[in-house]
Amino acid sequence: MSDVLSLYNSINGHPCSCGTTHKTSLRKLVVGSGVISGLPNIIRDLGAGHPFLLADPDTWEAAGQTVNDVLAGAGMSISRYVFSVRRPEPDEHSVGSAVMHFDHRCDIVIGIGSGVINDIGKILSRTAGRPYIIVGTAPSMDGYNSATSSMALDGLKVSLPSRCPDVIVGDIDVLRLAPAEMLISGLGDMLAKYVSICEWRIAHLLIGEPYCENIASLVRRSLAECVNNADGLMKREPDAVKAVFEGLVVCGAAMEFAGLSRPASGVEHYISHLWDMRGLALGTPVSTHGIQCAIGTLTALRAYEILRTTVPDREKALAYVKAFDFGKWSEELRGFLGTGAKTMIAAEAREQKYSTEKHSARLELIIDNWEQLLDIMNEELPPASAIESLLKKIGCPSVPGEIGISNDLMPMTFRASKDIRDKYVLSRLLWDLGILEEVACRLV
Repeated sequence: MSDVLSLYNSINGHPCSCGTTHKTSLRKLVVGSGVISGLPNIIRDLGAGHPFLLADPDTWEAAGQTVNDVLAGAGMSISRYVFSVRRPEPDEHSVGSAVMHFDHRCDIVIGIGSGVINDIGKILSRTAGRPYIIVGTAPSMDGYNSATSSMALDGLKVSLPSRCPDVIVGDIDVLRLAPAEMLISGLGDMLAKYVSICEWRIAHLLIGEPYCENIASLVRRSLAECVNNADGLMKREPDAVKAVFEGLVVCGAAMEFAGLSRPASGVEHYISHLWDMRGLALGTPVSTHGIQCAIGTLTALRAYEILRTTVPDREKALAYVKAFDFGKWSEELRGFLGTGAKTMIAAEAREQKYSTEKHSARLELIIDNWEQLLDIMNEELPPASAIESLLKKIGCPSVPGEIGISNDLMPMTFRASKDIRDKYVLSRLLWDLGILEEVACRLV
């Protein structure tokens, strides 16, 4: 057992020094060469015997047929639905299609795929009230064992309640043959954890958000294993593929342990979400989640480097916030995101993040704790140049222009990232300091 999984097991279900007993709904993680052959026993252990398989044409070819043959060979009756399109969208249409094709005689749902198939499978499982197994086909994202599904709803990227898988099966013989883009995407999603842990600690210091050092350590160790194996990943070495897949699953568990997305998601994810929203509303180019997160991570690291050269200026910050025009900003959001901006704009009535009174209180905390904030950034964040070199080494895009998104959109993307969720991230810290625009403009 790897050190990462040992630490994971020591946290799962045991009293923690933070005062909480962290638990995950994931009952079993099976990773190794040829482990698909053990699926019949896993299904029986869950008290089931009539599986419903969910896949798309690519994932059916990658592992679906093998799963089908293994289960049929074990004498199981099988129902299945394979989407007619190679890349189904994570939206109402796809979910409805899966639900309508579900065979209610089935007593378990088995998703075969990664991001979209897993998100749809988790919703289907929850809706049908059946146990859920995901057979991974790519080490591409950290949402395998999330109890939510990242979906597009009315043009806005949202996290819908779904079901954490009961079992995750990662057959290395399948995972290592995933398209190079998916391998790169998985490592890109892991690199985001540098920023997410940093921002979790900052939010803990400034707004009192609950924080657990043991969970943070688990994420850091998983990230280190992935970075150390980066060279082997693109050579499809089994140990490297295993490290990334386990890291992604463990980071998904870390979010469930914490009860929030903080351990694995920060401003870099919001940059990705904004590009997804523009793609939905305006038909602009979209890349994989992990590759977009990798670009977002590099962008955030550069912004943090600018921030670390800054000396907080109370009068400048107060004047900036006093002059902020929410109505004008709302119009900018509508122009940037189309209909997807509606929910973000409406959220301000509830969040009140632009309240001058609340800003004044946060600003004093920032100024009083500035040295400690700098310590957190220095402890958690690698140099942007190091991550840029790593991205180039694995063939990952490092600027929006390489994935068809104009580099000139980065300033507006970065400014808008503060409005995606009610979560204190870098762009909100820069807004509080009155320097968001000037930092954003330097990111082109």
